[in-house]
Amino acid sequence: MPSPLIILGIVIVVVVVLVIAAFSIRAQRRNELEDRLGRYSEVNFLDLPQDKEEDKPKKKEESALAERLDKVIAGQDFAKSIKQQLSRADLKLTVSEYLALHVVTTIGVAALMFLIIAPGQIVWLIIGGGIGAFLPRIIVAQKQASRLKKFEQQLPDLLGLWVNSLRSGYSNMQSLEAIAREAPPPASGEIRRVVQEVQLGIPQEDAFDHLLERMPSDDLDLIVTAINVQREVGGNLAEILETIGHTIRERIKLKGEIAVLTAQGRITGWLISGLPIVLGLFLMLINPGYMGRLVENRNCGWPMIGIGLGMIGMGAAAIQKIVDIEL
Repeated sequence: MPSPLIILGIVIVVVVVLVIAAFSIRAQRRNELEDRLGRYSEVNFLDLPQDKEEDKPKKKEESALAERLDKVIAGQDFAKSIKQQLSRADLKLTVSEYLALHVVTTIGVAALMFLIIAPGQIVWLIIGGGIGAFLPRIIVAQKQASRLKKFEQQLPDLLGLWVNSLRSGYSNMQSLEAIAREAPPPASGEIRRVVQEVQLGIPQEDAFDHLLERMPSDDLDLIVTAINVQREVGGNLAEILETIGHTIRERIKLKGEIAVLTAQGRITGWLISGLPIVLGLFLMLINPGYMGRLVENRNCGWPMIGIGLGMIGMGAAAIQKIVDIEL
């Protein structure tokens, strides 16, 4: 019978191969949407690269099974929410690849727990599977939050460039094109997509609504609302955007001050919540016989673990709710 180390090695190799394959497919799709839009838009104004037919690399055709699986999953209701989350996180993955990544991480983390951390213990296999199942979702949520935060921090500078372009004689679309060239990512990519959608014939209001769906920001909602109102009733758009930019700068400054004042509370909540879990894992590693009784006793030990984790989760949620001050 093969040893656990051999089994673990095989599992790790399979997981690594699948992860590398997923990232390779993601790299091939990185700018596929922008390239398609660029074929039908005035890409020379945006300084977008135009690939010649003879210079384009031949992309590998996906298998018929993979295409069929993508079509079947894409038709489901839950696929729309997953697509939206992946779009907000700027991950070039299909829904089927995202779900396959869940399977890979579930099997990989469960095997790691069962064969290395706690050999032969079913409860750790279940815990590892649960952690692995939620790991891709946590990564996507963190990447989405980081990208949205970076976009919101770029909004004041973006509005400043927009106002200067309007006052120098540019039209609204020409100002957006200038922002797409000069602004750093992710703002440049999102504004470039708005410009390309408008050039393809999509109404400007719908293009900004699509931007708001990809970047669900209250500050951006204020900007889009002001632009739509100005298009209907008229007015000086430069002055409107300048006022909004000043308001957004003050909001960002106030958010920073609140974050500094509540930093101690947030860190305290993380330490109090993580300390029992880390201490329990540490005791399990150095003295399995002592902590093993809690895990092996299903009648008393498992309910105690469940109640303890539930109370830790409720306490962490309560602390984060207290220090989360909305403006």
